Amino acid sequence: MSLRFRICIAAAAGLLAAAAAVTPAAAYDDWDPSGGNGNSHHDPSGGNGHHDPSLYKGVVTADTLALRSAPNRGSQIIRYAHRGDVVRIYCKTGGETVQGNPLWYLLADGTWAWGAARYIDTVGPAPRRC
Repeated sequence: MSLRFRICIAAAAGLLAAAAAVTPAAAYDDWDPSGGNGNSHHDPSGGNGHHDPSLYKGVVTADTLALRSAPNRGSQIIRYAHRGDVVRIYCKTGGETVQGNPLWYLLADGTWAWGAARYIDTVGPAPRRC
């Protein structure tokens, strides 16, 4: 991975973190797609065919997954996620290949951190590219 690419990724992550710091939290952090009625079926397009990127979700499949500051295993660990955790996915990008999978997800649930897609199964539509 070239230095230019790493600098661009770090700059993008920094800008996203800065934007998150000045943006109010979403009112539906504990969003219930059933509207509280127990019916978990939900159309993420809102019925209009356009997907709201804030609704990309995934489930962690690793016992413990290090979430990092950049899409590679050498970057700083921001926090950990655990098997079964449901995470919000902002977008996906290529990064260091992990067990044959070069994709990484930028997670947007509390902290902006990168998780290896190898250990996160998406729920619903595939996340958009960053």
